Amino acid sequence: MLKHPLLPVTACYATGVVAAAFVPVPLIPAFVLAGLVAMACFLWPRGRPWLLGVLAALVGALNLHVRTAALAPHDLRRVLGEKPALVTVRGVLVATPTLRVTGWEPDDSARSLALIEVSAVAIQTQESATEDAGAAGAGFQEELDDPWRAAAGRVFVSTPAVLDPGFFAGRGVEVFGVLHPPRPPRAPGLFDARAYFRWQGIYYQLETRDTNDWRLTAGPQPVRPPLPERFQVWARRTLARGLPAEDEALRLLWAMTLGWRTALTDEVAEPFMRSGTMHLFAISGLHVALIAGILVAVLRVLQMPRGATGLVAVPLLWFYTAATGWQASAVRSTLMMTVVITGWALKRPGNLLNSLAAAAGLILLGEPRQLFQASFQLSFCVVLSLALVLPPLVRARDRLLQTDPLLPADLLPRWRRWLDPPLRWMTLSLAISLAAWLGSLPLIAHYFHLVTPVSLLANVLVVPLGSLALMCNLGALFCGDWLPWLTGLFNHSAWFWMTGMMRLSEWAAALPLAYAYVPAPGVPALLAFYAALVGLASGWALRPGRRAACAAVAGLVLCGFGLQALRGRGFTNLTVLPLNGGAAIWVDAPGRGRDLLVDAGNEFAAERVVTPFLRAQGVNRLAHFALTHGDVRHTGGAALIETHFHPATIWTSPLKFRSPSYRAFVSGREGTAQGWQAVARGAEFAGWRVLHPVTEDRFSRADDSALVLRAEIAGWRVLLLSDLGRSGQEVLLAREPDLRADIVVTGLPAGEEPLAPTLLDAIQPRLVLVADDERPTSARAGPALRARLKRSAAPTLFLSDTGAVTLRLSRQGWRVEDVDGRCLHRGGTDR
Repeated sequence: MLKHPLLPVTACYATGVVAAAFVPVPLIPAFVLAGLVAMACFLWPRGRPWLLGVLAALVGALNLHVRTAALAPHDLRRVLGEKPALVTVRGVLVATPTLRVTGWEPDDSARSLALIEVSAVAIQTQESATEDAGAAGAGFQEELDDPWRAAAGRVFVSTPAVLDPGFFAGRGVEVFGVLHPPRPPRAPGLFDARAYFRWQGIYYQLETRDTNDWRLTAGPQPVRPPLPERFQVWARRTLARGLPAEDEALRLLWAMTLGWRTALTDEVAEPFMRSGTMHLFAISGLHVALIAGILVAVLRVLQMPRGATGLVAVPLLWFYTAATGWQASAVRSTLMMTVVITGWALKRPGNLLNSLAAAAGLILLGEPRQLFQASFQLSFCVVLSLALVLPPLVRARDRLLQTDPLLPADLLPRWRRWLDPPLRWMTLSLAISLAAWLGSLPLIAHYFHLVTPVSLLANVLVVPLGSLALMCNLGALFCGDWLPWLTGLFNHSAWFWMTGMMRLSEWAAALPLAYAYVPAPGVPALLAFYAALVGLASGWALRPGRRAACAAVAGLVLCGFGLQALRGRGFTNLTVLPLNGGAAIWVDAPGRGRDLLVDAGNEFAAERVVTPFLRAQGVNRLAHFALTHGDVRHTGGAALIETHFHPATIWTSPLKFRSPSYRAFVSGREGTAQGWQAVARGAEFAGWRVLHPVTEDRFSRADDSALVLRAEIAGWRVLLLSDLGRSGQEVLLAREPDLRADIVVTGLPAGEEPLAPTLLDAIQPRLVLVADDERPTSARAGPALRARLKRSAAPTLFLSDTGAVTLRLSRQGWRVEDVDGRCLHRGGTDR
């Protein structure tokens, strides 16, 4: 504790923050208790160390509570509530709107994202917002029923268009649209906007239709954008000087040097994610450390003393942070480097762990919600791992490479003298890469569902190129307009190094076993991993007298995880994803050989929902992929799913369909010896039996030709009807004498109702899942269908109300859960 005095203080403070996030803190009693503990610290010196820890925890809990509770009477959460509403918000742009693009071709789409500090809001009737979100396109309402109300809070605004440059940070705006709390994820494991925005103090999103929903407020306005915005424009122009065209490499240089995130489209970012080198494009510790190293080296060459060097270097680092837009990762890294440089300038002994604790404590004191942000956790866990894991690795390297200490260096073989420096550099780079990889491994798996072993090699190769590119860009910015020929030379060099980074990352990501998608490990596994890493790397768990106890605890933890895994093998999970009129069903059986994906949605849904959902489940290759019928809402994304997951077998209906996308997909597989098979009534695959159609069937509507599948899972019959229409239902009833099933999943046939009364009577289900969706309106179950199914004996869940659901089946019964894991229905325990 004497070596790291700030470490326990920060740990206690963070513990209080975490506790307050999950346990409600009564404000007045907590303040009183904190005051009593503070008084006890003065009156009881012997108990002061423990009381200070308690006080730090209370301060952390109170700090978080004050920042997250709706204390003000005009807090947006008190003014608006939870229902969507058509509103006009008035406020000030916190930052200049950013642009997100799907690509750089003319037919690619763009979306402007902005953050507004709201001061007032004019609300229309909330019912009008729920009828049709598209009504936002009506524009501003000249006369609103409700007057302006005072409001306070931040609102995230999304506009599917490019805003005028006149909207920049500091300007007052009025924006019209649909205001609603962030929606839950579309499927389990997908990005949770609610949690992301919550920990940034944002509780509402405003969706607008186009740029006509924006206008500047009357009155004085800032004439010019803030200095950081003007610097960004100048810097991008300077870094492009001398280059023939704006291409991908140049845009990535802007992203790496200036934090320009528009460049990082999904397609561009994918190879960097898979190779574990994506961190190079966040203004983070690597950038700040490199710039600090350059500044300190140059100032020391100029014979400046330590104190003066620190006084010059620290403000320049903060200028860079401001110029790149005060990004949270840059602020954290700069604060940490400020602590390190200040200690060095004051000639204090270096202690990375203590400096890390000081930086974390200062950041969390100013904004405790950062503790729950992925970037904060990754930054500090990686640095913590470097501080703990790197020293023993370096000592082990030195033992392996050491020579006879009594032998003069001149007497060593020449090959040894030549080989020793590059070998030490390479092993040090590998050790740094390994330490950083271990520090980020569980968090990357938790947030991005990725494990990237190739990053151990990729970072050794790509990081030096990134450092060279960053140095060249800094040189170009320094030369600017007064040495244009040297600026152009620096820019060409940076472009060359960035192109090398791109090619190396693509090569690394294409290597066998370079990466794998994995399920999120969960919080208990995260805590166990980091406890083991800290205990082993610091040597605490290896000290005599602790080894046996630590080994026993580790054994118990492993047994607990093993029992949990065995318990999970007794379940089959069936997840139903509503996809804007289509649906996809994922059957996760024990093992991988009987896993099945039924349908894929249209191309957009397959790319944005089904693919990330499957990756979040740890799926890298599909065993079985079934397409029920030729409807673009169900099968338009089949080719994309095949590209991403390479299914071992694709199963389709034996009938022909008019859908161009379906015909193109199937025609490319007809005549192949394996990998594709048309199945009709009586066929079986992956434990599912086909009940409909037969090869001779001819229906005028695609929905009537849909595959109908039934399986017995853990003793329960599950029936998948897809979008089977009225004619198909009648044929199914005539052919199948026994259609009984415990659970039935159905979509909505076009223009008709699913589950005709006679079919419902024949099935006799215990649970009905209707895979309708909230949007568009045509994909939502109508009032007549809802009323009819509600009158039936079986409980019915409409996915337009619940969102995606997961059905967990075991011998003991079944349980239906929403994306948050809440139980919506439980059954089967009465048999």
